[in-house]
Amino acid sequence: MMFLALEACGLYESFFDATKRNFLNGFFLQFFHHPWNGLRFWDLIQPSFMYMAGVSMAYSLNKQWSSGVSWSESFRKILKRCFWLFFWGVLDYAVRPQGLSFELWDVLTQLSFTTLVAFLIFRWSISAQIGVCIFLLLLTEVLYRFANVPGFDQPFVDQHNFGNYMDTILMNKINPDGWVAINCIPTAVHTIAGALTGKLLMSGKKNKIRPMLMWGVICLIVGFGLDYGGITPIIKRIATSSFTIASLGWCLLGLSFFYWWIDVKNHKRGLKFWLIIGMNSIFIYLFNEIVGGRWFVGYMTAIATGVFGWVNTPEALSNILAALCVFAVEWGILYFLYKKKIFFKL
Repeated sequence: MMFLALEACGLYESFFDATKRNFLNGFFLQFFHHPWNGLRFWDLIQPSFMYMAGVSMAYSLNKQWSSGVSWSESFRKILKRCFWLFFWGVLDYAVRPQGLSFELWDVLTQLSFTTLVAFLIFRWSISAQIGVCIFLLLLTEVLYRFANVPGFDQPFVDQHNFGNYMDTILMNKINPDGWVAINCIPTAVHTIAGALTGKLLMSGKKNKIRPMLMWGVICLIVGFGLDYGGITPIIKRIATSSFTIASLGWCLLGLSFFYWWIDVKNHKRGLKFWLIIGMNSIFIYLFNEIVGGRWFVGYMTAIATGVFGWVNTPEALSNILAALCVFAVEWGILYFLYKKKIFFKL
């Protein structure tokens, strides 16, 4: 969520523009989505979001069922949560300068589907849940490769694939940047895997890191192997099976590291800064998407750059400092909510 907030404040774009003539430009390029076939750091943010939602679900359901909440009650709560995820996801993209629009490309809209799928199979065996993940990935492959819809029969070509065709059915439009709504099918694997990881972390197993590392490495080998072998290219914008598997590998390795560093090695100093962001992750996401991008960020940036202009700050540095100032104000809002014990949940 911090990375998303910094992106909304314009920090990465400012750094990218400021480093166009030196070697750091390639580093800051990692904070932008890959245009098509390839994988950058920024392509891992959405999978991580869905993966952590699955981990959180495991802890939440364990707490509910330990306190006597029935499965049907939990199901009603999940349905309510999924409804609001879908609602806010649609609302996020609904208001456009040219009028109202119905779009299904927001991560919250996709999460409403993946959350429901992960919940419905939560009590199944590990092997059965892995089987569902394999089925979802194979289904994605079959739809893209064998649907053969005229004009949309090129599985991995932008604007001419099955995902684009489904968007014409669901929304009567195609995303010019290549995003597709049915990404929710393969990326349900991220949420299911997150729920399985959450179960592992709550289990009594002594070595919890080893299976996470093992599966992380396997996913990286399979995902990148499919890409390098010319079988299925890694494309985040249509969430190909190779992308889904490779990004899941990074999610597993990332959580393994943080679990080892924080829980095993007990390095817990300085975590409050991150805790304050994480405790209101839905709020800051929607704030930046609905309020920040349409008014707040531009307003605060204008104030900050104006002040820095009084002391003749170079434009590139002024833009970077302004983005950091905007983020500081947003973190201050989150800190206020944290102190008042106000937490937004869906």
